[in-house]
Amino acid sequence: MRAKLYNHMSPTLSPMEQELAKHIPAGGNWKNIPTHIPSKRLEKIRIDGGRTTQYGRLTWDKPAFTLTTNFHRLSGSSNLHPTQERMLSIREGARIQSFPDSFVFKGSFTSQFKQVGNAVPPLLARFIAEKIEPYVENKSFVDLFAGVGGMSKGFEMRGFELKAAIEFDKNIFQTFEHNHKLADASFLINDDIRKPEIKKKLVSIKDQNRIGVVGGGPPCQGFSMIGNRNPSDPRNTLFRDYFEIIKEIKPEFFVMENVIGILSMENGNVIKEIMSLFRSIGYHVNEPLKLCAENFGVPQKRHRIFIIGSLKQISIRLEDKDILFAENSLLVPKPRTVRDAISNLPIIGVRDGVFEADVDLSYDNEYQELMGGFIGFKEFYKRVSENRFALVEDKALDI
Repeated sequence: MRAKLYNHMSPTLSPMEQELAKHIPAGGNWKNIPTHIPSKRLEKIRIDGGRTTQYGRLTWDKPAFTLTTNFHRLSGSSNLHPTQERMLSIREGARIQSFPDSFVFKGSFTSQFKQVGNAVPPLLARFIAEKIEPYVENKSFVDLFAGVGGMSKGFEMRGFELKAAIEFDKNIFQTFEHNHKLADASFLINDDIRKPEIKKKLVSIKDQNRIGVVGGGPPCQGFSMIGNRNPSDPRNTLFRDYFEIIKEIKPEFFVMENVIGILSMENGNVIKEIMSLFRSIGYHVNEPLKLCAENFGVPQKRHRIFIIGSLKQISIRLEDKDILFAENSLLVPKPRTVRDAISNLPIIGVRDGVFEADVDLSYDNEYQELMGGFIGFKEFYKRVSENRFALVEDKALDI
């Protein structure tokens, strides 16, 4: 089938990195690289011990590891293509993050990798929207610290209407603006949320709309368990700006996404402070939901937390029935894999590919059809489940 394909571009690998990559098998990492190949970085890793996700190659039949903002770099990730001698392309990363093929990433080449790695997977946000949807009277959504809009996309999948969004980074904002349309474009804001006049503009949305949900993910670098966390980092206090806007808009729900590391920051005091602040203005705040994206259709082992609060006393918990995909279960299908996500994309080389191309694509599984926009999530899950149980029945007949 002829299709328009965007962002299928791969990053650079140095000649040394290309030589190293040849020795890394699918599912392998730095431990597979022969010791006779000279590399100061590898020498240090061998002495100090390194993460299994360093110098790693993906394997077809498992979900990917967490994509980071540096998923285009060999030394710090496990994102070598399973069979091609290159790192993942931007589009392949987007597929693994569950962004549909129609979602176009704009801005500089380097920024596009950062955008994909930083994003909330839309299918993970879709699950959150589904959990709170029965209790929301007004299916309207405001996205703070919006990034490219993975959270917005997930809520839109459940019929929520985006009313306002703010993103500071100009490259990232280009992507958000291209992929999301608002009834009033003046509420699509590329500016600093800390400015009083910008806060005032955002809060004024309540004069035109009753807001059902305000979502967002304050920058997580300060909370991250990767590297040293600096309590004085100004990015660690941006949740206070988020809080001030919630306090004024008073949405029915707020949804705050972040990395797992926030739970342990300052011995758990940061998360306690966040929850206490929202409770002080009348919100029922649930215990943070700790979610793994692979359980909700995303072909990636990405762990995140969601803090959900509501003006009414509504309990939002993760229940057994919520788990849609699991590795060791006879009740639900297995998680989607790297093969499911990217196996039909064209072969390209190192620092290869173009921003936009007309290509012949076959859609070989339900996930690829979902990403191609041919089926919705409900049909996707129905068919995956039917295939799973048909396979179980066939195996039972063989016994």
